[in-house]
Amino acid sequence: QVQLHESGPGLVKPSQTLSLTCTVSGHSITRSAWMWIRQAPGKGLECMGAIAYDGNTYYNPSLKSRTSISRDTSKNQFFLQLNSVTPEDTAVYYCTRDVTYWSQGTPVTVSS
Repeated sequence: QVQLHESGPGLVKPSQTLSLTCTVSGHSITRSAWMWIRQAPGKGLECMGAIAYDGNTYYNPSLKSRTSISRDTSKNQFFLQLNSVTPEDTAVYYCTRDVTYWSQGTPVTVSS
């Protein structure tokens, strides 16, 4: 069974970098596409970007300048880095495989 588990801080200060890790079990990340999605309070889901089975990455144009997605195939993990965060980046962050399997979600607050 595919399981995704996120880890990372729940509080980040403005201008700092948000870093999240998604650890996958039950399925190799060298297969399928893996995405980061977030939902800000009172708003809909927003796809931040994805990393494909071959390591190619794709980003939401509105976040591309601040976002980096990478992976460690030896650990079956993939990562999100979001630079220069502002309070508008406060959201619940999810990692997902093909928007079929989802992590539990990590609430992240950007505040000083």
